Amino acid sequence: LGAPAAVGTMGAAVLNGLVLTLTLAMPALALENGLALTPPMGWLAWERFRCNVDCRADPRNCISETLFFEMADRLAEDGWRELGYKYINIDDCWSAKQRDAAGRLVPDPKRFPRGIKVLADYVHARGLKLGIYGDLGTLTCGGYPGTTLDRVKQDAQTFAEWGVDMLKLDGCYSSGEEQAEGYPEMARALNATGRPIVYSCSWPAYQGGLPPKVNYTVLAEVCNLWRNYDDIQDSWDSVLSILDWFSANQDVLQPAAGPGHWNDPDMLIIGNFGLSYEQSRSQMALWTVMAAPLLMSTDLRTISPSAKEILQNRLMIQINQDPLGIQGRRIVKEKSHIEVFLRPLSQAASALVFFSRRTDMPFLYTTSLAKLHFPEDAVYEVRDVYSGKIISGLKTGDSFSVVINPSGVVMWYLYPVALPAQPWHIVRQEAPGEGFYPVL
Repeated sequence: LGAPAAVGTMGAAVLNGLVLTLTLAMPALALENGLALTPPMGWLAWERFRCNVDCRADPRNCISETLFFEMADRLAEDGWRELGYKYINIDDCWSAKQRDAAGRLVPDPKRFPRGIKVLADYVHARGLKLGIYGDLGTLTCGGYPGTTLDRVKQDAQTFAEWGVDMLKLDGCYSSGEEQAEGYPEMARALNATGRPIVYSCSWPAYQGGLPPKVNYTVLAEVCNLWRNYDDIQDSWDSVLSILDWFSANQDVLQPAAGPGHWNDPDMLIIGNFGLSYEQSRSQMALWTVMAAPLLMSTDLRTISPSAKEILQNRLMIQINQDPLGIQGRRIVKEKSHIEVFLRPLSQAASALVFFSRRTDMPFLYTTSLAKLHFPEDAVYEVRDVYSGKIISGLKTGDSFSVVINPSGVVMWYLYPVALPAQPWHIVRQEAPGEGFYPVL
């Protein structure tokens, strides 16, 4: 990707006559395909539609070409594509139960009668991209043909010939040794096809997600994004369990993310059945501050206006897609069950999420930017990401209060209008959270 392997330096902004310099401690070079320089955005079938293959009883919701044609239409026509939601991703259970006579994967002939190439052409004609699913094992998790080590090159070539733009490679029915060989081998095979294919790996999720079993330096050289932890389910408990794991292990996970290589806490379940309105807003804000891929798994044909409004929030998406690509961290955990997350952004801006785990009533939380490690004597303009309200002239030392609803968030986008008199340099910390500061 051309990024320096150790330390890169970037001039951030000239404000009030000061040149401010940002120094980022970068992880090793990412997968050299030049893809996913911001977190991928789109739609993924699995959480909402699972492995429903009964097209006779449920033709509208089964895993078939019809479902993907219709979701492509919705992305193209309902304002999603223009906001960056570009990928239409097939998950498990798309293929026939057997490979063809030449050993190639083939789609189920009844559910995908026109084949994947026709679907890819349809998706591309609408300015979108197509993702597909494979599994590095004897079988997929749903029991369909897997990609054993001897099939890696063949399957990569098949996907490229079909016009696939992203591959999610799962890890069911494979050993740790097979994964250690097969995931890097698939990266090489995809690159060798000559087609740009974003590579999503489930490798770390099958190895517990943490060192020493998972080497995130190696992972960033192999994959564009990776699943670290459990599959998301349609429940608030599931969202919280993922958030807890990511926060508890942020010192390991946060430095691994960056342009071309992302931690993936799994799909957005906004618009389904398990989250309240407040919880939906929370998932969107927390995934954004974690620099997560924004892959919706919901029925875009019937999505509610309120869920659509959350998912189509322009400032939220701008923050998620920030070109610096720094993953945010939890910087405060209060006894009052309020947590604060910070993500440094380009142009000396920052995103703050004030998150309530309370279940009783709205909570008045009072703090200051000084308590959140912002630089002394700076002045900020603040925009509330959800309400659009603007606060002008907020000084670092000023106390302020936010009202956070139970299981809800207040999210701020902050950008400096005046900065300290002294030029200063901040190094991106990779060690414990007390040293993680806004980027200036």
